[in-house]
Amino acid sequence: MMIKHILSPIEGYMKTTNLFRFLLLFLAVLSLFSCESKKETTFLFVGSFTDNKPGEGIHVYEFNNKTGDTTLKFTLDSITNTSFLKLSSNGKYLYTVMDSQMPHNGKIGAFAVDAIHGKINLINIQDCGGVNPAHLELDKTGKFLANANYSDGSLSLFKINNDGSLNPLSQVLKFKDSSIIKSRQEASHIHASVFSPDNSFLFAQDLGADKIRGFRLDFNSQDSLLQNENQIKMIPGSGPRHFVFHPNGKFGYSIAELSGKITAFNYQNGDLKLINDYFSYQKQQDIYRAADIHISPDGKFLYASNRGPDEDSISIFSINKRNGKLSLIDHQSTYGKHPRNFVIDPSGQFILVANQFTNNIVVFRLDSKTGKLGKLPNEIVVENPSSLQMRTYSSGL
Repeated sequence: MMIKHILSPIEGYMKTTNLFRFLLLFLAVLSLFSCESKKETTFLFVGSFTDNKPGEGIHVYEFNNKTGDTTLKFTLDSITNTSFLKLSSNGKYLYTVMDSQMPHNGKIGAFAVDAIHGKINLINIQDCGGVNPAHLELDKTGKFLANANYSDGSLSLFKINNDGSLNPLSQVLKFKDSSIIKSRQEASHIHASVFSPDNSFLFAQDLGADKIRGFRLDFNSQDSLLQNENQIKMIPGSGPRHFVFHPNGKFGYSIAELSGKITAFNYQNGDLKLINDYFSYQKQQDIYRAADIHISPDGKFLYASNRGPDEDSISIFSINKRNGKLSLIDHQSTYGKHPRNFVIDPSGQFILVANQFTNNIVVFRLDSKTGKLGKLPNEIVVENPSSLQMRTYSSGL
């Protein structure tokens, strides 16, 4: 009896200990599954020219945030000249121009992003309201899409439904203007547009007229959302192409294709006031083809691409956050021809450059302290890459 009396509490203790161990093991496994369910995946979306005929227009790659390696996940075939892409801010939808650089009206396609399988699914397609759609931009609410038509100098606006689909055109504005370089500026050419940081204005870059056209947004209007045009005149022969606002909302930067210069502005309540011009190329040339412009997520550095004919490079500037002025840091070769577009990954650690004429996308690691770029051995081979978009998704989106 005495032995049983002694063993009883010992057995109880052992049972309690085993139960405790089981609970710890269960919680550990649960935690493992929880971490696994929150796994993040970064995707790279590549839009391409398809030689004016149906072809492989969009590729989707999984991007390794540690090594910069990529894995092809999906290819959209039988589509023509999807030369510019734009992701929605929530990453659920991808919009693309179609039939760019064709003699007839282009189109805009809306796709749903399947972040589980790394693919896209068509939602719908709408006429873009002009010839040669070159650029897409989304407002801060995700409810409106602006499209720039280069060849006939027009700007069109679409309302977006809750499911990401596009309504037919809400408004089309066509411009008749010109400037001094007759071979490129015989008429208005709207190359891009950008919504202001406060989402109250839209600024369109007219390469053919050497103007940035600003419009006040009236979201309550049914058919005339863009109102009260305000023209910002650029230097004759400059050819404004793309534009980017600083993350702090106080400064804006235009890159001019024909002069190869970057123009810095102060921004406030719909007004752009000149700060200074900066030469983007490393050396002077007879012809300039400056293209794309982006700012690092931390707002410290500005990058611009220069597409030959004698220099294919990324220019790197530091940004003075007090006054918006730029200071040149470096010029980085793109290791390819005609860097039409580039993208900074969501983490701000990499820059990927699309060299259209050499069919390669080069991956660079970005030094967050100096802003300089270091080429990685990773390189993506794809025909005529012209537009890049990136986003990091949590599994389950």
